[in-house]
Amino acid sequence: MTDRAAAFFDLDRTLLDMNSSTLWAMHELRQRRISVKQFGRVMVWNALYHLSLIDIETAYGVALAHYRGRFYEDLQEEARAWFLKDVAHHLRPGAERALRDHRAQGHPLVLLTSASSFAARAALDTWGMDHFLSNDFPTDDGGRLDGTFVAPLCYGPGKVERAASWAADHGVDLSRSYFYSDSYSDAPMLRAVGYPRVISPDPRLSREARQRGWPVLQW
Repeated sequence: MTDRAAAFFDLDRTLLDMNSSTLWAMHELRQRRISVKQFGRVMVWNALYHLSLIDIETAYGVALAHYRGRFYEDLQEEARAWFLKDVAHHLRPGAERALRDHRAQGHPLVLLTSASSFAARAALDTWGMDHFLSNDFPTDDGGRLDGTFVAPLCYGPGKVERAASWAADHGVDLSRSYFYSDSYSDAPMLRAVGYPRVISPDPRLSREARQRGWPVLQW
């Protein structure tokens, strides 16, 4: 019988006070692996993402072309060090309290994010979360990224699909679970749980939260 509750959390602008991909792009710019022009394109994409106006598959395809041939494990180690140095201190105070409160209630803490598995695994390790569901990337026989992503993308309805599958495997009832997010793209997942929690929402999500009576929190 699936009667256990879990607490699902978006990463960017929910647990964090900004978008982690901005911080990664700044890291890449410092390492001279992207140009100022490429950095500017990331900023435009992030703005469109925040407004749920981006073609996420196209954006991921362009980004992954840049990393084709890189060793997966090397990127994971680099991301872990980057997260500790540049990202972890951006945890919102309200997010820290929510993680602590759900942990005290015995709820599994699940990071549910459209960010990369590199950032998600680093976040899980840093904050002691229990599971993560994110976008991941196949490798060739030598462990190098092949430039593709695992479908469906963990975004919009894809998040619901990933979360529902995970919940079924772990004895979790989504109707008793929580999901925290700032983004209208996460409206399908917010509708799928019993306890949606809207965090400093974008304009479209703010409107939907008012219409549905969802709690809106300012972290």
